[in-house]
Amino acid sequence: MLSDNTKSFLSENHQAVLTTFRRDGGAQMSIVTVGGYRDGAAFTTTEGRAKLMNLRRNPRCSLLVSQDNWRSYVVLEGQAQVLAADTTDAEELKHAFRDVYRAASGGKEHPDWDDYDRVMVEDKRAAIVVVPDRVYGATI
Repeated sequence: MLSDNTKSFLSENHQAVLTTFRRDGGAQMSIVTVGGYRDGAAFTTTEGRAKLMNLRRNPRCSLLVSQDNWRSYVVLEGQAQVLAADTTDAEELKHAFRDVYRAASGGKEHPDWDDYDRVMVEDKRAAIVVVPDRVYGATI
């Protein structure tokens, strides 16, 4: 469970660096835009990306969420849940994409949800939810 302080930080800061692990055990890092979601933080990605392939094989990951100036940050270490067309009911996935969009955009609504839904399907996107076992950081 995330502390109120961590939830507040995630609602105000959206730039992040995700670390996943390659087949050989080496780290693979990606810049992502995230938002607080459920008991963790979430973002979307497209099929075929290294981060998604790595998470499907090994859901262990770390997500560093930072302020724009990189002085304050929170790290979520844990497991990723992959919500995708092959693992999630279509209606549930549509709502997850919309909720992740809202969270990562600071609560904004998309100007055309029907178009957004269509693009998510066409792009073969997945929603990734990082659920932490450990949270640490330096928040000022």
